[in-house]
Amino acid sequence: MNSNSLPAVPTIDVPDIGPDFSAPFFQGLQVLASYVLAAAIIAVFIMLVIAIGALAFRGLAPERVRTWAGENIAWIFLAAALLGGISGLFQWFINFDFGF
Repeated sequence: MNSNSLPAVPTIDVPDIGPDFSAPFFQGLQVLASYVLAAAIIAVFIMLVIAIGALAFRGLAPERVRTWAGENIAWIFLAAALLGGISGLFQWFINFDFGF
């Protein structure tokens, strides 16, 4: 036997591993998470429309709403981007389902 040769390595057949989503509560969690995401996206979108409208048209909203919009427009855009990213990941991993 040559000292430089390695012994034969046995091959191991590993089956494909996949997640099992058959738990009875999993579908309910998906629907609940999609409802929460949908409600949050709608709320942030409404806030974004109000803020842009208040800043774009001076006579549309009172001074207090314009002040609120000016101070928080960046946070509203950030929240919209964050929720959009989360819902995109949710759609990619689980399949975005509003539950209707």
